[in-house]
Amino acid sequence: MEVLKRILNFYLNSSIHVALAVYALTWVTLIQFELDYDENVLYFAFFATITGYNFVKYFGVAKFHHRSLARWLKVIQIFSFIAFIAMGYYAFQLEMKTLLLLSIFGLITFLYAMPLIPMRYFRDSQKNLREIGGLKVYVIAIVWTFTTVLLPLIDNEISLNTDVVITCVQRFVFVIVLMLPFEIRDLNYDSLKLATIPQKIGIKNTKIIGILLLMVFFVLEYFKDELTGNSVLVTLIVLFVTLLFVIFSNKKQSKYYSAFWVESVPMVWLIILLMLY
Repeated sequence: MEVLKRILNFYLNSSIHVALAVYALTWVTLIQFELDYDENVLYFAFFATITGYNFVKYFGVAKFHHRSLARWLKVIQIFSFIAFIAMGYYAFQLEMKTLLLLSIFGLITFLYAMPLIPMRYFRDSQKNLREIGGLKVYVIAIVWTFTTVLLPLIDNEISLNTDVVITCVQRFVFVIVLMLPFEIRDLNYDSLKLATIPQKIGIKNTKIIGILLLMVFFVLEYFKDELTGNSVLVTLIVLFVTLLFVIFSNKKQSKYYSAFWVESVPMVWLIILLMLY
């Protein structure tokens, strides 16, 4: 049992689970726009997520304590380096215009962790994008939206139309709602300087905001040119599952409530689509 727990913790701490969530949402986009399974885009999204998330999570720890790193962190470093190499391989399989856009979002990820911007531009004298009050959730939502919607569509030369714009807005809203249980969980640990949504408006109002955003997420489906009964049904199911996780989230949630179960919603979305299409 202890071995299984260690494996699960490594699976979560090394960002494999969140990478699968990004992989799933990217595949969801391919299915929604009736595109073939794109190995290069999907594998790039998977390995880039591992690389990016682990860089953001562990850079601050590793840069000052490299020689005294705990064994598990050293293993994650090696694993992240392998993921970085795989990301580089699949990046070179993508279209040049895709790579140019990727460089912009790669820079955002870099600045999210690195203290390169002068302090005077930051509230409370923080040093990187991650520490700007109230910004974190929106930066993550933008990066996820680009990776899971625009990346596969641009690389497959799909023109920007109304359905693409609506899907981007839906995905942005969905990711923000998906992060609310995490923000509620972290109320006990986050500095007040971060000005997270629950810190600013409280848990109850955060859940109300989540419900309203999910309604927007669902209603937007009806504005698409390509609307089917299956797409509405799937959107409704995803809304319901996500809604339950938002409603039942609290500051004392279990260790795996957000990190595993909430993060699994994109996989549920993908599985439902694969069953129906």
